Amino acid sequence: MASELPAAPVPSAPHLSLDGFEGPLDLLLDLARAQKVDLARISILQLVEQYLAVVEQARAVRLELAADWLVMAAWLAWLKSRLLLPADETGEAEAEEAAGVLHERLVELEAMREAARWLNERPRLGIDVHARGREETLTEIDRTGLRVDLSGLIGAYLGVMRRRGRKRRYAPRRFSYWTVSQAAAALRRLLNAPDVAGWQSLESLVPDEEETPEARRAALAGALVAGLEMAKGGEVELRQDAAFAAILLRRPEMGAPGLTAGGDAA
Repeated sequence: MASELPAAPVPSAPHLSLDGFEGPLDLLLDLARAQKVDLARISILQLVEQYLAVVEQARAVRLELAADWLVMAAWLAWLKSRLLLPADETGEAEAEEAAGVLHERLVELEAMREAARWLNERPRLGIDVHARGREETLTEIDRTGLRVDLSGLIGAYLGVMRRRGRKRRYAPRRFSYWTVSQAAAALRRLLNAPDVAGWQSLESLVPDEEETPEARRAALAGALVAGLEMAKGGEVELRQDAAFAAILLRRPEMGAPGLTAGGDAA
């Protein structure tokens, strides 16, 4: 959609092109009042026709502006008519007085236009400028320093010192696991007992005195390593019938070959 053209500026007075004068209507009126233009050469018919043509073309002109043009044209017509009447000193004085009144009205009209233009160009409240907002109600908190007396300060210091005195260093728990030498000594003692004969499970030889599952597994691992070392030295015989089966051990028989875990007679 084509953009609309800006509206042409509205003239302050219609432009006239008459015999003996060409220019705006208000200038013609000022010159006529000052007797600087010959009104006898100006045709009232042309003035009225051109005025009506301007008004017909400018229907969107403000009503008050068109009324001002009508007043100026009427005064010119009246001044022209005074020239057509017989010379009369009283009439001439009245014409000059009427022209002066008309000039004053035109000056006042221009002053009002300037005032309206000045007001229109000023910043408008709520559109161009805005009023100051309402004052906020804020709560001020003074945090410039702590307010405490000497007794309170001493009490806080003593509390910190007491907490520091109760603080303990972390010490990890130590477990009493079997060593290989301890496990070997225990196995020799158990296998040489009078009531022990034949194959014995390795787990049955581990004492049940261990408190936690971790400690029992550690003892079992130590006993296994000790049993392997003892089997290597010929002190015991080891046997395991299948993978993940129980590990068995016994005292070696006199003259019998030793057995190793998962193996047959050597």
